[in-house]
Formats: sequence, C-alpha cells, structure tokens
Amino acid sequence: MTKTLVIRQLAQAEYTQVWQAMQKFTDERDKSSLDELWLVEHPPVFTQGQAGKEEHLLAPGEIPVVQVDRGGQVTYHGPGQQVIYVMIDLRRRKMGVRELVTLIENAIVNTLAEYDIDAYPRPDAPGVYVDGKKVASLGLRIRKGCSFHGLALNVNMDLSPFLRINPCGYNDLEIIQSADLNGPKTVEQAGQGLVKHLSALLEADKLQYQTGLEQQYDN
Repeated sequence: MTKTLVIRQLAQAEYTQVWQAMQKFTDERDKSSLDELWLVEHPPVFTQGQAGKEEHLLAPGEIPVVQVDRGGQVTYHGPGQQVIYVMIDLRRRKMGVRELVTLIENAIVNTLAEYDIDAYPRPDAPGVYVDGKKVASLGLRIRKGCSFHGLALNVNMDLSPFLRINPCGYNDLEIIQSADLNGPKTVEQAGQGLVKHLSALLEADKLQYQTGLEQQYDN
C-alpha cells in the first residue's frame, strides 16, 4: 500500500466550490488514488450537517447557510480558521470511521500540546476542547469506503459569528481559539503542525505538496 500523502494547499476558497470538488474527487477516485489532505480557509459561512436542526440557527443574518452532507449539526467557518479536509481511503487502510475520528482528534491534541495546551477530545461530542471550551470541530462523510470533510481549528479569527448559532447543537458551548491560548497564531503555523501530526498518525512516508484544485476536481 502506498504511503504517499498529498498535501493540497488551497489558500482561501469558497466553501461550496471546495465541497463540490471533495464530492467529485471521492466519487471518481479509485484504488490507485493517493490519499489527500486539503488545507483551506473559507469566507464566512455557516454549514449545517445532515442531522442539523433549524432551531440551532439563531440569527445567521448576512452570513450564508449551506446544508451539507457531513454528520453533525451547525458550525461556522471563516478567515483565521484552519480547515483541513481529510480524503482517506478507509477501505484500503482497513480503518474504521471511529478510528479515523480518534486519529484526527489526536492530531489536533498533539499539535496543541507542542504549545503546552492541555487539549482533549470528548466521547460524547466529537471535536477538541480546552477547559470545557471548544477549540476545534470535526465532521466527516464516508462514501465508497472513503472519507471527506474533516476538521476546523479556530486559530485567530472573529469568534462573534458563533454567537449567532448553537455551535454543534449546544446552546451553552463556549468557543475559543488557539491564539488566545498562547498556541498557533496564524493558520500557517497551525496547518504545519496539523499536517505533521496527521501525516505521522497516518503513517505517511512521503508528502507530496500541491496547490490549488486539480482541474478534474473543479467544475
């Protein structure tokens, strides 16, 4: 089994464009397709998962709301947040969904641990927390034995849009970011740490860096 991992750096891109490219990539990949991590920042957007309830959208205002095909409730993406989409062939790796969720959470925890931040996952609510406050969210979709969607680590952003929703369906959940915890202060710093720990846990022996969406992914 190849252990090469493609690191695709997308800079800032519209959510819907990247989501459609993820779907296309997943639908068209085959047994020889390399696994990929897509690093991106999105313009402000609320995304609501398949189980999402309207009641958790309190006052979205001018920020668009996109109904998506990942698990979970509603969350917010915006500039200053490092999003990484995890495009893994689970069937080829003989890996279960729960195992992948744990791996992603551990990569976030390990990244923050380098800054002496005591972060941890919760068994009842996917994501990563510090002192009961959420610093990173997680949502996946599995199709054809392959994952897409992924993680969002709050780095150095305007957190006020989270007040317009019940994040992840919790009306009393406080949202924090790494810059306020003496952690990574830029998405570049956060992205480098997350790639290092994700690739280690995925046992990649080679990283292949690319920029932008391949033409065949992009409608």
